Amino acid sequence: MAGKIPREFIDDLLARTDIVEIVDSRVRLKKAGKNYSACCPFHNEKSPSFTVAQDKQFYHCFGCGAHGNAISFLMEFDRLEFVEAIEELARLHGLDVPREQGIGARSFSPEKKQQTESDYQLMEKVTRFFQHQLKHHKQAAGAVEYLKKRGLSGEIVKQWEIGYAPPEWDALLSTFGNDNQVRKQLIDLKLVNQNDNGKQYDFFRDRIMFPIRDKRGRVCGFGGRILEGNGPKYLNSPETRIFHKGYELFGYHHTRQQRNLPRILIVEGYMDVVALSQFDIQYATAALGTATTQEHMTMLMRSNQEIVCCYDGDRAGRDAAWRAVENALPALKDGVHLKFLFLPDGEDPDTMVRKVGKEAFESLIADAAPLSRFFFDTLLKQHPVGTPEGKVALKSAAQPLIDQVAGEQQKQMLQEELSKHVGEYDRFKLDRDIRNANDRAQKPNRAGTFDNMKKSRLSPIRMMIRLLLEHPGLAADCADSVQPSYLAGSGIAGLPVLQDLFAFCEQHPNASTAMVLENFRDHPHSVTLGKMLMQEHLVSEEDAARVYRDSFARLLDWHFDSRIDQLLSKSRIEALSDSEKKELTLLMKERQAGR
Repeated sequence: MAGKIPREFIDDLLARTDIVEIVDSRVRLKKAGKNYSACCPFHNEKSPSFTVAQDKQFYHCFGCGAHGNAISFLMEFDRLEFVEAIEELARLHGLDVPREQGIGARSFSPEKKQQTESDYQLMEKVTRFFQHQLKHHKQAAGAVEYLKKRGLSGEIVKQWEIGYAPPEWDALLSTFGNDNQVRKQLIDLKLVNQNDNGKQYDFFRDRIMFPIRDKRGRVCGFGGRILEGNGPKYLNSPETRIFHKGYELFGYHHTRQQRNLPRILIVEGYMDVVALSQFDIQYATAALGTATTQEHMTMLMRSNQEIVCCYDGDRAGRDAAWRAVENALPALKDGVHLKFLFLPDGEDPDTMVRKVGKEAFESLIADAAPLSRFFFDTLLKQHPVGTPEGKVALKSAAQPLIDQVAGEQQKQMLQEELSKHVGEYDRFKLDRDIRNANDRAQKPNRAGTFDNMKKSRLSPIRMMIRLLLEHPGLAADCADSVQPSYLAGSGIAGLPVLQDLFAFCEQHPNASTAMVLENFRDHPHSVTLGKMLMQEHLVSEEDAARVYRDSFARLLDWHFDSRIDQLLSKSRIEALSDSEKKELTLLMKERQAGR
């Protein structure tokens, strides 16, 4: 596993980046005062509510609440993981992404990086080669006729970069293998085979070719559909240094380019994905000749709230669906809707959508069975609960699977359903009520929670947080008179957040707003911090330091008054210690002096 990316590099990357350029290259921005605006790319709207602040290097949508910095935008818009977004920004600036060395960390040598880049470049060239052969090879007529019979338009064939691998033994090898180094690369990428006698020949021959792009859009492998003769119907690239079929999905890069996806539809074949896209169903993806793996499910659940698995209705299709359930449960998190759609016998998504059309097919998808129904329908067929033995068998089969579920609410829902089937619902409700009561007893309502800050829109502590987010340098500039540590033990709502933010800003006085937010990406209240940044505070830049100091002074008054009341209350019950008496005297003098 590669080492972590140093925080200093991420901060430097953000300092080099202009978020306006990043956003404007994907969403056309218009100048609106000192900021820029556009219709939000993350939800449908007619009037612009999406704002990009160049001075803060921050974006926010007042409609859907989406917000963040350049990294966040790439993650949301380009559907990239965090590390992928960092790598994309680094590429734009011509930088290499460094890695911290530690236990289990390994660095990527320049040679290895150059080799990887060369591999992807070669795969792109091979993709163009197969496309060219589909148009110009003398024996490509059969391939073109096959695609026409499958109902694919020329536009769709071009969109999916479908090509043709010629029947000759060495068509690709003779085109690209002009030196020993490239020949070895072709063999390593499994585009060319070499037998025990050293004879080299093309891996794909006389097949319709589908390039497989990874999440970042790079061709990492191929799938080939046979036209006639012996051999497997579909042949996928074997595992290589850049292709791991258990981690890749055909068409997933295409779905990631769509906006406001309603769901992800998992189908079984390349042609299903392509045919559905021709009917403007742009959210289908397919595993590469394997069952849908746990890695697939984990990847899909990171960025999609509804996942529908579509299978044939025969025994093989239901077995495949059950394997998908077993792989999905450890990755299943709260908020994700996992569903299953079974088509009539003899139908697949390709034939079904051509038979009934887009609207009817999407109605089938909308009516797909939820996970819980398919889960228990399958197990109840194996373990009827008409007898005590059947109930025990059902519980023995279901419980280990339910225990694997990642989301607590998802797990509890399945547990509740199981209790109903085995006659233990009353016991389940009692255990749940006892557990909830214990949780409430162990989690008293503390006045210091950040949520209580919402009751006061512009309380002094919210004002200080808001000003620090916009002007991080205030922490160091006003350190002589503003030290949140003085308020320790006061119980003031939101104080822990203010202390965390103050500590960072004091250590990084030259940080930008975007850097502050990036460093608080994993903070429990990062979302609230982002929303606060877009609240109107009506404080000019010239008055920021004064308002910041005044807000802290008010917090000190609250703290002193609270402590005075606490000591006076104690004195009515028992004698104060000498130190407490001195403290009360000083606080009373301070109060009188201040008033």
